[in-house]
Amino acid sequence: MKLNADFSERVVIRPEDYAWVDSPASGVQRMMLDRIGDEVARATTIVRFAPNSTFDPHTHGGGEEFLVLEGVFSDEHGDYPAGSYVRNPIGTSHRPHIGPEGCTILVKLHQFSDRDTEQKAIATHEEPFLPGSRPGLTVLPLHSHEAENVALVRWAPGTRFADHAHWGGEEIFVIEGTFQDEHGDYPAGTWIRSPHLSRHNPWSDEGCLIYVKTGHLLDMAA
Repeated sequence: MKLNADFSERVVIRPEDYAWVDSPASGVQRMMLDRIGDEVARATTIVRFAPNSTFDPHTHGGGEEFLVLEGVFSDEHGDYPAGSYVRNPIGTSHRPHIGPEGCTILVKLHQFSDRDTEQKAIATHEEPFLPGSRPGLTVLPLHSHEAENVALVRWAPGTRFADHAHWGGEEIFVIEGTFQDEHGDYPAGTWIRSPHLSRHNPWSDEGCLIYVKTGHLLDMAA
């Protein structure tokens, strides 16, 4: 399967575009954002677990990164409530299980460098945000390796950012509020993938919280 596999193109998926499909695992549905491969794939996906569902034990052949959007994700290593950011590098394994409230995560698979071996879990609601590069922006760094950087960025209402280029590309997932730029408005639940050297001039009238990953698409550029 190839889905949004041309990384030279900008892609925007809003909540009204979601099309959930059943996973082979009972009680698990997926909204595929991009994908190269079948069940074993380089993939970015929103995964929705039904209450009390389980997932088979599995090894992360290409690494796993996820952000818990709703509910509590659990495995034999711990419980990860909404706002948790987890990285499981290549070769790690686990057996997920979900409690009675269900769970939704944003997950990225098979996108790790084999040199990126740091395993981590961050409870983002418990961590302090740092001043950003513009008034009205605060930032919680989550991960950095070589050209790749991952962070949560909070925009106060009315914050504007300068026009800039995305070296190595940029991915955004809007967690709260509405993110905006000259191309449109992006409510909570929107996923945006912008290619290497693309540009925009973003702002947020009402304020927002976004997950941002930059620098990781350079090798995918056409």
